[in-house]
Amino acid sequence: MPLDKLQALDFGTRPKAVAVHLALTQYPILGDTIRARMLEVLFTRAGLDEEAFEQEVREKAIESQARERLDDPLRQESDEVWQKRLHKTRSLLTEFYFAVNLPHTRLLEIVEAVLGEQGGAPRDGDSMVHSINPELAPWAMLFAQAKLLQQLPGDGQQQQVAHQLRQIIVVLTKGMLTDQLPFVGIARDHLTIAQLEWIYERRVGRGKIGGKAAGMMLARCILDRREPTDPVCFSDIVSIPTSHFLGSDVHYEFLSRNGLSSIVHNKYRPAEELSADYERLVSDVMAGSIPERFLPRLREIVDNDNTPLIVRSSSLLEDSLGVSFAGKYDSFFCPNQGSVEENLEALCEAIKRIYACVISPNAITYRQQHGLLDYDERMGLLIQHVEGTVHGDYLFPTVAGVGFSHNPLKWNPRIDRTQGFLRIVAGVGTRAVDRLSNDYAQMVALSHPTLRTTKSTRERIQYAQRYIDVINLKTNEFETKRVDEVLDTKYPHLKHIAFMQEGGELHPIHIAGPSTSKGRIVICFDHLLKNRKFTDVMRALLAKLERHYKRPVDIELAVRFDRKSPVGFFITMLQCRQQSRRADQQVSIPDDIADSDLLLKSRRMVANGHVKAIRWVVFVDPERYSSITDPSIKVMLARIVGRLNRRLAEERYILVGPGRWGSSNSDLGVPVGYADIFNARVLVEVALPYGDSPPEASYGTHFFQDLVEADIHALPVYPNEKDAFVRYDFFRSGENALAELEPDYAQYAEHLRVIDVSKRSGGRLLEVIMKEQEDRAVALLVSPTQANCR
Repeated sequence: MPLDKLQALDFGTRPKAVAVHLALTQYPILGDTIRARMLEVLFTRAGLDEEAFEQEVREKAIESQARERLDDPLRQESDEVWQKRLHKTRSLLTEFYFAVNLPHTRLLEIVEAVLGEQGGAPRDGDSMVHSINPELAPWAMLFAQAKLLQQLPGDGQQQQVAHQLRQIIVVLTKGMLTDQLPFVGIARDHLTIAQLEWIYERRVGRGKIGGKAAGMMLARCILDRREPTDPVCFSDIVSIPTSHFLGSDVHYEFLSRNGLSSIVHNKYRPAEELSADYERLVSDVMAGSIPERFLPRLREIVDNDNTPLIVRSSSLLEDSLGVSFAGKYDSFFCPNQGSVEENLEALCEAIKRIYACVISPNAITYRQQHGLLDYDERMGLLIQHVEGTVHGDYLFPTVAGVGFSHNPLKWNPRIDRTQGFLRIVAGVGTRAVDRLSNDYAQMVALSHPTLRTTKSTRERIQYAQRYIDVINLKTNEFETKRVDEVLDTKYPHLKHIAFMQEGGELHPIHIAGPSTSKGRIVICFDHLLKNRKFTDVMRALLAKLERHYKRPVDIELAVRFDRKSPVGFFITMLQCRQQSRRADQQVSIPDDIADSDLLLKSRRMVANGHVKAIRWVVFVDPERYSSITDPSIKVMLARIVGRLNRRLAEERYILVGPGRWGSSNSDLGVPVGYADIFNARVLVEVALPYGDSPPEASYGTHFFQDLVEADIHALPVYPNEKDAFVRYDFFRSGENALAELEPDYAQYAEHLRVIDVSKRSGGRLLEVIMKEQEDRAVALLVSPTQANCR
């Protein structure tokens, strides 16, 4: 095989020659002796023709002269240099032919024989497996060396080199995935060379693939290792989607090639200025083009089998310990049903949209609050096949959502938070992770999976999922449809996720098909949640991940029902990250609170917390808010809240307002973002009915995760329920400091009040005490002395 074929060899061959060469560099004096023995074996055992070999050596040496621009070699190069050139070329050809024709163990035998002739006792450093420095070697060499280490015979030799193999895994993890040390510390004990090679072969570019991709891979590796406590072999039922990884270097090169490198400087601009200019910056990014050299690989991805794709952010900061960036960067669906060029264009558009998210006001504010603003955000991307099956014109998973190893809320005293929580929907899981204005996800306490948050059949029907997110294969679009537009009685998995409503009652679906009752389909998941195999698997899966991560985690997943599965279903792991969790607080609520001192009281979905010495309250009147008919006023109120959030940054203040703070539907709550509320200590959601639909709490959504990470306590108050109230007279009367703090917005004082609690109450301050064990919370006025003593 001539030398010029070397670059055409596949991945499995090329590192063999590299490994031989790298090994021999460790023997600078004996190397020539070893190569001479290697040639003898090639001529006598492998059938290499000696005359043809020497002819090829001369030809390659002459070619090397031309590469080095010697146009008159006989005059420009002395015989001494020519002989040196021949020697180097012969050495390289010897290494190459030996690598592709003989096993590496034969090289070990030759080396040991030559070393034995030197005399003296063998030392650890003599072994060929000690031949590279992983920190300096190319990755191809590392993979080749790791495979050699794994092929060593006998447990004794395997144990002897285990530390070297671990170092290679660490170097590859830091180079390809992420250099976040907490992650690396876990990954070194779980990732394998085969799994790292799988990533290596699916990368586009050379940069790191980022936190989201790394977390997904690590979770899969943890689950694949069988443990005595596993209720089932997770590797049989848990998988990850077909995935490709866009390295962070592609982001750098995109910015550089399109003259956009300076765009990252916008992170230092004032928040209001950045917000005002953000649309223009997005337009600049979208006008750029993906560097040409990456397009062939991207074209291969969309040309594979027309499977719908989702493009997800996977920045180097994402999913790090305590900073999940949940919801800060968008994901985009590519139905992938057009021509190859149309699909490629759609994929490139999705990539650019995520690149534009890097400088979004919410992401920049989040980084600022977590001390990450000066860190150069490097955006990797994760391109995945969308999980699901086809029904009619639509592709969607039967069940999708998020799981938490530590339950973020407790709506019943029987719930054990340590056993986990699910928030699930039918269809694509976007409706489970986002705060939606017009729909409801199913919340599941895994300690008591059939324990509902609703109190009656009427409420179950009223708060059931109404819409479903799907990929429309006919229109080549990601769409939101009504449930009855997508699901019908012919859907084969309907019984797992729905009941039929008839005459105000709900009835199980035993067999899907044309003969099924013609009532209304209601998504309720009763059949699934009564399935002990499913709930046991989910509890054990989340507990196992938490145990190895050494802290709570949350995941994104999709579920597919299939009789081929040993448990009747398969789970696809889409994401895994470490979950922020407040330290447990020992709190107590006084028994002797005077009615005149009590401002708020709640008995539903209360978590532990104690916030003292609150001086300011920003109060958006819930009843007045519901009467606003001009949407622009509601948007303006969100802007004012954001300005007050910055103005009161050094103060202790809480927010009290209607329904869902952060809702995309301004009718249900003030449409603030994270950047508008991150300095607040408590966010009180006063849940008043909106038509027939009281708002759902934030728990389990990305917005709720933001509150936890920012140490903002979320407190829902349902004033129309027994033993809960809001003392409106305190918040509605007295001086309103809005005009003093933000004079340009004084005209909105009838809707928004800023209350200086100390002035309003004669020197007292506000204190909020939340006790999970009693599912009880209060906000009360206390003297400054009491505030300091508690």
